[in-house]
Amino acid sequence: MSVQAEVYEICKSARSASRAMMRLTTADKNRVIEAMAVALDERREDIKKANALDLAEAQAAGVKDSLIDRLMLDDKRIDAMIQGVREVAALSDPSGEVVKEYHTPSGLFIRKVRCPIGVIGIIYESRPNVTADAAVLCFKAGNAVILKGGKEAKHSNLVIAEALIAGGVKAGMPEGAVQLISITDRDAVRALVQMTDFVDLVIPRGGESLIRAVTEQAHVPVIKHYKGVCHLYVDRAAVDSVALDIAENAKCQRPGVCNAIETLLVHSEIAARFLPALYSRLLAQGVQFRLDEESMKHFPEGSREKAQLATEADWYEEYLDLIIAVRVVPSVDVAIEHINFYGSHHSDSIISTDEDAVAKFLLEVDSASVYANTSTRFTDGGEFGLGAEIGISTDKLHARGPMGVEELTTSKYVIISDGLVRK
Repeated sequence: MSVQAEVYEICKSARSASRAMMRLTTADKNRVIEAMAVALDERREDIKKANALDLAEAQAAGVKDSLIDRLMLDDKRIDAMIQGVREVAALSDPSGEVVKEYHTPSGLFIRKVRCPIGVIGIIYESRPNVTADAAVLCFKAGNAVILKGGKEAKHSNLVIAEALIAGGVKAGMPEGAVQLISITDRDAVRALVQMTDFVDLVIPRGGESLIRAVTEQAHVPVIKHYKGVCHLYVDRAAVDSVALDIAENAKCQRPGVCNAIETLLVHSEIAARFLPALYSRLLAQGVQFRLDEESMKHFPEGSREKAQLATEADWYEEYLDLIIAVRVVPSVDVAIEHINFYGSHHSDSIISTDEDAVAKFLLEVDSASVYANTSTRFTDGGEFGLGAEIGISTDKLHARGPMGVEELTTSKYVIISDGLVRK
């Protein structure tokens, strides 16, 4: 069977499953999701063995450490994956929720209700836990899901998907509601994103090159999660200790994730005082620096091998590593201009005790998540109380920011009358 034909059959099966899922109650869905969690736990050792194969292949291929970290599954992360599945079961079911209802002067009773999108394709790289997150979130919202993971996690993804499907079907999940495309050929992605007869939405999760490739090839609507060029702006009214703690957390806790900061902006009035302390704190964590000329003046001479002058390209860069760009700015207005011009509209934060500066930043920075005196590392579905997330959208339509179960629904109007005809 050709790649196109195989993907066609998968998508056709998903469409059929999406129709059957309309009849599932919330209790039905939760029973299936709990069975998925149990099945993951039962296949724990198989998942770890499969993940070890993926890790060995990635290391042999010279994949950098930050991406190895994304790929790795140990008992702690498997526990977190299982817990994430169960948290989705505990979430409210958005499907069927009444958004609003009203009567019109003509006598119509109109109700706007949430409903499943239908069939969703998830294309992702590296993180195998996305297999579980995507499956259960889409299922809870009433959607059938087609998963297409990257080749770097192919062994892990296959075992996780097998567990989810086996557990789910045993508990009453319609056949085809969760499927994994195991074909590594790139033609499989092209076929999936052009299957307009069966697929309603595609969500790519991964590097910028993957997302651009999907967007360019797709005929199906796409919600994009572009790179996370996140910023921290330290205002002249910042508390130094707060700014230092947040900078270290936002850059160093997990540098290979999209909500880690890549650029730090510092107000010129505090640069001479603040920057030496910042450099000392981050150098101790192994961070390397890309500095504008003003911030370079305050860098310690004895560590100059860890810093170089920033180029124009550095302000756009998502390093996903222990590297940070630093620029000194004269005002909050210039900080906002920099963020809106160079950023990816993902997550940006201001550190300040000046209420006016904070209000201006929160209003004018055009990003999915804006913070005051808080680490950008909180941009996450779980941290926002959404349960596991399907991704973090940097689009403005149809969803923006962390996408939970509610963002995986659309709406329809239900209209009732006593036999009205329009005159």
